[in-house]
Amino acid sequence: MATSIGSNRPQAQSSASSPIPTNYGALSTLVTVFFFWGFIAAGNSVFIPFCKHYFNLDQFQSQLIDFAFYLAYYIGALVLFAYGAFGGNDLVAKWGYKKSIVYGLLFSALGAVAMIIAVNANAFAGMLIGLFIVALGFSLQQTAAQPFAISLGDPATGTSRVNLGGGVNSFGTSVGPLIVALALFGSTAAITDEQIKSLSLDKVIVLYSCVGALFLAAAALFFFSKRVPSGISTERTEKANKALIALLIITGLLIVMFVPVFDSYKTDPATLSDTEKHELETYRMKWLFGALAVVVVGLLLSNLSAKRKPEGWGAMKYPQLVLGMLAIFTYVGVEVTIGSNLGELLKYSDFGSHSASEATPYIIMYWGSLMIGRWTGAISAFKLANNTKMILQFVVPLVAFGILIGINSLAKYDMSPLYYYVV
Repeated sequence: MATSIGSNRPQAQSSASSPIPTNYGALSTLVTVFFFWGFIAAGNSVFIPFCKHYFNLDQFQSQLIDFAFYLAYYIGALVLFAYGAFGGNDLVAKWGYKKSIVYGLLFSALGAVAMIIAVNANAFAGMLIGLFIVALGFSLQQTAAQPFAISLGDPATGTSRVNLGGGVNSFGTSVGPLIVALALFGSTAAITDEQIKSLSLDKVIVLYSCVGALFLAAAALFFFSKRVPSGISTERTEKANKALIALLIITGLLIVMFVPVFDSYKTDPATLSDTEKHELETYRMKWLFGALAVVVVGLLLSNLSAKRKPEGWGAMKYPQLVLGMLAIFTYVGVEVTIGSNLGELLKYSDFGSHSASEATPYIIMYWGSLMIGRWTGAISAFKLANNTKMILQFVVPLVAFGILIGINSLAKYDMSPLYYYVV
């Protein structure tokens, strides 16, 4: 998740006697963008195996798609933070949450255009740039959307509204691969490895033409919706020049760690023996573990320095923020990596020797599990009696599970091995 660091905006206080009513009209409009994030990100699970076969990549190289996509979140958040750290103004608050989301959607539409151009030129590097631009727009949208959701009602239930958006996001991740499969293959029925290998680039152009149009439509929905408040804030941010310097040093060290890894991408996997492939993977992993250490150690040392002399560190002087950053870093990394590699893992004999179509139900249930949890957690966003909440906490997971089974059964995937999951 991309969030802006260093904000010194005071939280509104809720009152038990006069709680702030939730703006459900604005909230319903807002959650549409949560769906887009999940839909596009999960669509990469179809795009990755296609690029792997089409451009003759190994599994490691194919992950550049996710790397380019999620690198944009980091760069986007860092730029927004740099603006606030030295200027004293939160750019998103200055624009307002509404306009920030609109600008983000327009930027993502620009990324879709870049994708179309790159696909037409048959350039994998260009596709990565297009995905980077799409996700850069997402970074701006997410920076605005999450505090916006909190501001649309009682702060005491703000996290539940964010969780509601997360539930819609998870629904997008669950149905995203099916929608992408329909667009690329003309059917949601089980997709085979042969279909992925034979996919035409023309279909990818059509897909991103539709995606770009959806971004523009969502931007128009937000811009012209009178239910959505501007969300402008005049609060100044606490200067955090030391925190910015620390993040820039971490970024520089990450670049150093990634250079040898990227240099190894020049190697054609088809020319290597199994032993050489293993050695290459080990070489890459050493540098990537070094990058992991840079993030973890860098953030912890920053917090230690901030404790000794808080001035200039902004919100990074609070350990709960730094630990939260590490938690989100770990969570998103694990969530995305599993989703992108589970299908390939299930092809191995130790994991069942599943074909692409046989592995799909397990991938769907992986994303669906997140949806079930988030839907259940979002119940507290609504003003309900305690008994009603208890009943819904039992019913909603079953409904969510039934929706997952139903949609994918209609798409002709064999979901029977996963029926026991209802327990």
